[in-house]
Amino acid sequence: MFAQLGGPGLGGGLVALLGAAGALTADAISYLVSVVSILGIRTHEEPPAPRRADETLRGQIAEGLSFVVRHTILRRIVACTATSNLFSGMGTALSMVFLIRVLHVRPALTGLIMAGAAVGGIVGGVYAGRLARRIGSARIIWVSMLVFSAPQVIAPAAWRGWGVLLFPLGWGIAYFAGMVYNIAQVSYRQSVTPPELMGRMTAAVRWVVWGTLPIGGVLGGALGTLIGVRPALWLAFGGSWAAGWFVFFSPLRHMRDVPRPDALVG
Repeated sequence: MFAQLGGPGLGGGLVALLGAAGALTADAISYLVSVVSILGIRTHEEPPAPRRADETLRGQIAEGLSFVVRHTILRRIVACTATSNLFSGMGTALSMVFLIRVLHVRPALTGLIMAGAAVGGIVGGVYAGRLARRIGSARIIWVSMLVFSAPQVIAPAAWRGWGVLLFPLGWGIAYFAGMVYNIAQVSYRQSVTPPELMGRMTAAVRWVVWGTLPIGGVLGGALGTLIGVRPALWLAFGGSWAAGWFVFFSPLRHMRDVPRPDALVG
């Protein structure tokens, strides 16, 4: 989240200082720094346990997917997260276009605006634990999506001048609610998954929920062209909020807290 906070602001400054080509060059150099940093790691991990003779990679993938699909609440969480990411991908694809072409924000300031919005995610990370204890570690999953994130829909209402502040405010609320939701739902997933299936469950979930992000980006570009940038943003933010109904209409609605792992045994 700190990278999300500093990255857009630094990117906007580099574009203003070096131009678009220079900023892309600096970005490429940052990847080289990452590679050198990884190569500098000297700690060696223990090798994983060997596979059974009859165990295949395809079988492991199928086992993880099967566990998620058969679990009522996990299935709803995946549907919620994937749908929210789809519409968030739309919003992300349209954000810069909206700021520059519709609100006429200077390119050098767009990064600062998006960086300011990311502060909401940091606040969400700081207070997620306290909110879960007060509201309930299970209940917070749908409350974060349907209650906390509802004001995010003000973002597409931004207008030129001081009204542009509605945009980072709406995104900041989305970041805040998304961080609280992610901490809560990941905690739930880990509490109900047997240790031997943890990696497979996580891989299966991420394959689905991250796979919708690029689809949302393409859809956002297409809808922005067909119906206009602002209407497409209304749809993006509204759809991201509405994804919370998947977890509301699930057994989570009748639970306050996530069961302890020892309570799930037997």
